[in-house]
Order: sequence, then structure tokens, then C-alpha cells
Amino acid sequence: MIAAPRSGSGKTTLTLAILAALRRRGVAVRGAKTGPDYIDPAFHEALTGLSSLNLDSWAMPAPLLDGVMAQAYSGCDVVVTEASMGLFDGLMEPQGARGAPADIAARYALPVLLVLDISGQGQSAAATALGFARLNPDVRVAGVILNRVGSPRHAAMATQAINAVGLPVLGAFGRDAGLQLPERHLGLVQAREHDGLDALATRLAAQAERDLDLDAILTCATAANLPATGRQACALPPPGQRIAVANDAAFSFLYAHMVAGWRAAGAELLPFSPLADEGPAPDCDACWLPGGYPELHAGQLAQAARFRTELAHFAHTRPVHGECGGFMVLGESLTDKAGETHRMTGLLGHATSFATRRMNLGYRAATLRHDCAVGAAGTRLRGHEFHYATLTDPGTDEPLADMQDGYGTPRPPGGLRRGLVSGTFFHVLATDQVAAAP
Repeated sequence: MIAAPRSGSGKTTLTLAILAALRRRGVAVRGAKTGPDYIDPAFHEALTGLSSLNLDSWAMPAPLLDGVMAQAYSGCDVVVTEASMGLFDGLMEPQGARGAPADIAARYALPVLLVLDISGQGQSAAATALGFARLNPDVRVAGVILNRVGSPRHAAMATQAINAVGLPVLGAFGRDAGLQLPERHLGLVQAREHDGLDALATRLAAQAERDLDLDAILTCATAANLPATGRQACALPPPGQRIAVANDAAFSFLYAHMVAGWRAAGAELLPFSPLADEGPAPDCDACWLPGGYPELHAGQLAQAARFRTELAHFAHTRPVHGECGGFMVLGESLTDKAGETHRMTGLLGHATSFATRRMNLGYRAATLRHDCAVGAAGTRLRGHEFHYATLTDPGTDEPLADMQDGYGTPRPPGGLRRGLVSGTFFHVLATDQVAAAP
């Protein structure tokens, strides 16, 4: 596991550098990510050629979590798990299921490589390293990687102090503004939109070979402590046998473990592109509009008359569900950052705005009030919200679900439902009680 004391320490850059370098060496390497995240796993996949899976100790029941971890180890030599936030950051409780990266490291006995941003400090980095190494005896810090190092002398100061407290330093990554990945409001610009990704991978691999002790890093890798698992658990029953899934730059947030579970249950996924003015295939029996960045493409979506017409026809007889960005597109209108309002599909009656922004972030538990593509009424789901768009007009449709935060505190009802159409800002990671895929 590649972890750090806090967000912004450079975990993603270091993870991508290690993935790129190991692949260049001929190692079959897969990335994984703790917590809810769509963007970093897409970069992992782009650099390794293997899907990257999410591991979440709060949202995923134990059978699902163990199944996903086993899936991550299938077909590769090494798994590099990128931690979210800081290593011990998560909910306050329950222990072992707080959504913290440390939960995953402890459950599977993953050796942790601690990334320390030492800009602005030298020997004091040893105190941070020692504290992280000793805080939880079930989490083993196997080594330290220094990041944003200013000079060889700077690296030597921190290395000597960290070695003195009994921790090896496995590399010192120098500052390089050219390796900064472009960002936007939900994180990094998506891998599919990144120009020159191959060139970036080459540069990252070269710097990893130069600045990191890759042999020592590989030596740290150990066999994960994987519990015996039966048949692969399905995070969410597939909404149909043939599922039309929107897939382009505006709709790209679909978890790999969800796709794997649907396919294991015998479902077929058929992608289509609303940005290319395509509608769901008429021979599908459900349609799923994932999250993404429709606010960046609202004008183009408003012009996609064929998409709107075919989706409306589909929704007369078959279920349609939208998550976050997909939910926004199901509404009457979407107002972009510049304040221009664009017509959406109108299958639900709400309006959303990216001009009026407020961050909504956190774990969510949902209990469905109605049957829909996500499940039957009464189904309990776990997932998260992360969006800046706001609901400027709730419309008159029925609320879809009763909501709670990660601690079980009630929140206002979430999502909307009209006929066979449903949508919510909530991204589902799993049902509360997962079943084995047939």
C-alpha cells in the first residue's frame, strides 16, 4: 500500500510512477484504491492495462470486500494499493470498518510504504514516520519514500534521521512541476481526457528507476492475507440482463467491482455515448447513466436530440437510473459554470446548477422507498456523495430513498423517481447484504 499522512502528499504520482516502472520491467502489476474514487483507478488501468478495483471497509460488507481483494490479485504478480486521504483517516467508528486505508492494510496484512512530503522540513520527518509506524501494531510500515525533495543534502538529512528510528528509506522523489497532473473540481482530469499519457508514463517510469529503490520495494511485497472466499459476491444485482450503459467523457464513473459483479451474474453491458447523440440500444432491458462531468458538456448534451428522444422512448417500458451526473441529465435543465441554462432530458422534473456550487461529500446509507433499477423497495444501500452541483428546483417527483450519513444520522430524503425513471446524487458501492453471484 502506498499511503501518506494526508491528502496532497503525492501518493497518486508515486503510485503511478511505481506502476509504470514495474510494468516497464515486465511485471504484471495491478493498481487498487481504497475508498470511493473513480478517477485515480482509471489512471491505474491506463498505465497497467488491468482494471483497478476499489476497496472500502465501510461501504463493502466483508464477503464483498474479500471477494474484490481476491479479484484484484487474480491475473497479476503484484498489487499496488493507493490509499485515500491519510493512512488512518476515516469515520470515527466502527473499528476496522471506518473507511480508513489502515483498515485495509490491517485486514490483509499489506506492507505500507509511507510517502512523506518533506518540503519545508528535514530531520523532523523522522518524527512523523515513527508516529505512523507505531500508532497501530496491526499496520506495518515497511518503508518510507521521500517526496518533493529539494536537493541531495535535503534527502540525506531526512534519510539519516528516519534510518535512525529503524525505518528504511526506499527512495527520494525530486520536485518536478512537469509531473503535476492537471486537476478540476472532482479531482484529476480524467485519464481518457489526458493528452500525452503515454509520454507521462515514460517520464514517471524513468524517474522511478532513478529515484526509487524498486528492487527493495518489490522485496517489501508479501502475499496478502486473503480469507478463503466462495463464489464471487455481487455488490448490486444487475438491473437487467442487457444493460445499456452511457460511457463517454460526460458519463464515466462506474465502479469496476460493480461491472465485474454484473457480468458474473450473467448480465451484458452495452455502452453508448450521449455526447455522440446515441441512445440506449432498443434490445436492452435497463439503462444506467453513470456520474461524470455533464456540467462540462451541457451545451452538447442539450443538442443531442436523438439521445433524448430514444432515452424517453426507452423509459416508457424499461427502467432508467442516473447517478450524480446521470441524475443531473435526467432533470429538466442544467445550469453550467457560466450561468447558462441548458435543456436536459426532462424525464424527471428537477433542475440542477453548477453555477450555484456547494460541496457535498461523505458516506451515505440509503433505503429505497420504491422499486427501481437499483433494487426493490426496502433495499438498503451503502455508498457516497461527492458533487458541487446543487438542486435549484426539486420538481414534484417522489423522493427515491431515505438517507443517512456514515454515522447513521438521518439526512433529507435523496433522489427522485417517476414511473420507471429514477436518479440520485448518491453513488452506490454495495447493498448492505450482498449475495453470491450465480
